[in-house]
Amino acid sequence: MRSFLKYFKSALVLTVFMLILCGFAYPAALTGLGQFMFPHQANGSLITAEGEKTTEPEKAAGSAIVGQDFSGNPMYFQGRVSGVNYNTYTEEEKKDKSYSGVGSGGSNLAPSNEELKERVEKTVDEFLEKNPGVEKGDIPADLLTASGSGMDPDITPQSAEIQIPAISENTGLSEEELRTIVENNTDGRVLGVFGHERVNVLKCNLEIAKAIGEI
Repeated sequence: MRSFLKYFKSALVLTVFMLILCGFAYPAALTGLGQFMFPHQANGSLITAEGEKTTEPEKAAGSAIVGQDFSGNPMYFQGRVSGVNYNTYTEEEKKDKSYSGVGSGGSNLAPSNEELKERVEKTVDEFLEKNPGVEKGDIPADLLTASGSGMDPDITPQSAEIQIPAISENTGLSEEELRTIVENNTDGRVLGVFGHERVNVLKCNLEIAKAIGEI
C-alpha cells in the first residue's frame, strides 16, 4: 500500500507539473514573446484600407495572410478558387446540406470526380467572360485549382499578369501602373530558395482602390 501511494504521489506531482508547464507557462511565454517581438503577425497580419499595418480588427480591411473573394468586381484582381467559399456564406447558402460551418480546407475531390470537372469548367467560362482576350489554354493553373487551405491570399505573377489588360480597361489605370502595383506586392522565394514568387491579392486590390479613388 505504501509503495502504491509513493508511485501515485509521484505520478500526480508530475501530471500537475506538466499541466502547469505545457498548459499554462509555455503558451503564455509564446504568446508574450509573439506580442512583444511580432505584434503585427501575432494579431493576424491585419491591414487597413490604406494598406497600413494594424492590430485593431475594427480598423482592418482584411488580413494579408487570409484570402478574400473579389470575383464579383471586375476592377480587382481575382484570387484562387476557395473550397470553403472564403467563409463568406449567405444565410441561404447556410441552409444547404453541404454547409458544415466556417473553416478551412480543400474540396478533396478526385481528378476523376464529375463535380470537380464541372466546377473547373464553370471557373474557366467565368474567367474568359471577364478576360475576353485570354485563350483557354493560357489560364494559369492556380486560378483554376483550389488551395489546400481554401484561404490562400496569393497568386502567381503569371496569374496577375494575365488579368492586367481587363483590369486596366475596367479601371482606367494603365497596364504599366498595374504592373507596378503587382511588383510592389510580390514576395520572392523564402530565403531565396524555398517556394516561389507570389503576389498578394488583397494588397494589390487595396492599391487599385486607392488609385481609382474608392478609398
